Amino acid sequence: MQKARFLTAFWALAKPYWISEQRAKGLVLLGTVIGLSLGIVWLEVQFNTWNKNFFNALEQKNQPEFVRQLWTFSVIAFVWILARVYQIYLQQMLQIEWRAWLNDHLLADWLKDRAYYRLQLIDRGVDNPDQRIAEDLRLFVDNTLDLSLGLLSSLVMLVSFTVILWELSGDFTIGGVAIPGFMFWVALIYTGIGSWLTYKIGRPLVKLNFNQQRFEADYRYALVRLRENSEGVALYKGEELELGNFRERFRHVIDNWWGIMRTRKQLNWFVSFFYQFSVPFPYLVAAPRYFSGAVGMGYIFQVGNSFTNVRSSLMWFIDAYTQLASWKATIDRLTSFSESLERVKSEARELGGERAEAGGDTIGIEALQLALPQGQPLLASTSIQFRPGEDVLVTGPSGAGKSTFFRALAGIWPYWKGRLRLPQGGRLLFLPQKPYLPIGTLKRAVTYPADAGSFSDAEIADALRAVGLAQLANDLERAENWAQVLSGGEQQRLAFARALLNKPDWLFLDEATASLPEDAQEVLYRLLKQRLPHTTLVSIGHRASLRGYHEHQYAWQGERLAAVG
Repeated sequence: MQKARFLTAFWALAKPYWISEQRAKGLVLLGTVIGLSLGIVWLEVQFNTWNKNFFNALEQKNQPEFVRQLWTFSVIAFVWILARVYQIYLQQMLQIEWRAWLNDHLLADWLKDRAYYRLQLIDRGVDNPDQRIAEDLRLFVDNTLDLSLGLLSSLVMLVSFTVILWELSGDFTIGGVAIPGFMFWVALIYTGIGSWLTYKIGRPLVKLNFNQQRFEADYRYALVRLRENSEGVALYKGEELELGNFRERFRHVIDNWWGIMRTRKQLNWFVSFFYQFSVPFPYLVAAPRYFSGAVGMGYIFQVGNSFTNVRSSLMWFIDAYTQLASWKATIDRLTSFSESLERVKSEARELGGERAEAGGDTIGIEALQLALPQGQPLLASTSIQFRPGEDVLVTGPSGAGKSTFFRALAGIWPYWKGRLRLPQGGRLLFLPQKPYLPIGTLKRAVTYPADAGSFSDAEIADALRAVGLAQLANDLERAENWAQVLSGGEQQRLAFARALLNKPDWLFLDEATASLPEDAQEVLYRLLKQRLPHTTLVSIGHRASLRGYHEHQYAWQGERLAAVG
């Protein structure tokens, strides 16, 4: 049952690409790689025959035949090298094509319906989505192709060399009973026992590899967080605490790695003994016929080579077990990630109220209720109408639920009930207290979420000057991590420039001037009134001075949102 679920999960991940519109190129590449893999097996069979002829020529001191076999080897070797090089090259090309398609679709799925945001609220059990997309997808594609093609080659090799080994081994008599293909049966039993023991010894590697990927990602994420918040840590002098956190996370990496090392050591002990003991066996069995003069030296080498290829084919599971363990852990992580994405989308639809675009130009809020993820209520049933041209200020104590109110209006908060009616075709823009600034050119940061090409450089520079960032007006093509370069106040000014360019019908400002002095706040609000006369402002703030820029005010009173004045 567990194996069936795993195969179902694997096929759910693999299938979409192979039935997509882009499958044609992948199928051509896959078919070519399979053909080359089978060709390499055929060449191995030719090498096996060459072994017999070459060493027989040596034994017979037949120089012309010896030279001819050298030329034969050169031709076979050249074709083998050519096939091997292009097999690897085309397999890597297929890996790129498949991974690119999977990456694009998993990214789209992660971003669709704001699942990336809701995942943090509803399903916190999924760690490091970035690592699952960037690293696990690569491992899934690489391991799937390596293992499947390796298994195919091993099966074909097994069939090819089983026939040869069966013919060469002859009958072996035990107690008067002749056993045909004796060496094949020995190889089969020997390798079957080895595969079973390998599975039993190496089974813990699946869970250990799963945890290792998670611990590595947790440690890497902690390092990135310090880089992104270096100033805050420096101001708090929190280096010792951060160092302790890093050491703790890294300890998990090392402890789990020691577990992997111990398991691999046990596995390596067994595999090494298993391999070494199998080396002399075919020669031991074939030696009596050689010493009796029934066969030549070439026979000895041909039997040894055939036995080795049969043994290697049967030992594919043993050789690939560590990779199989990593592959299963990767599939488990990707499957759990995909399941979590579907779960948060489904739960968000079930948890949320009714949100739709309707006729008219007002924002209708009917029987709206808000709650925290733990179920604690934030807002009791409330009905309000926001009319165009009538600017609104929302006030209340910290933690009351004001920002969550905006999140519900934006459609990203899942824990709400009621009905939201939005103007059909109305453009809404939200300016949070800490604006998001994408890494890249300043032009891209200012125009976000619109495409930078939607505005001329002159328009962008004018907006920057208007909000008090004239010093940046000539740096539009400069690429930086602007969240690290600009101060909090500068970031909020940039957000106002973004509003001037995007010209929304409704502009929601959540403490959007909290990092600026009141005189700068006055300048920016007046600027909005002048340049965006048709934009309705809905603001959240604590400053009494904000009241003068809004016609209506609503205040949080307990779990109620009531009109003031």
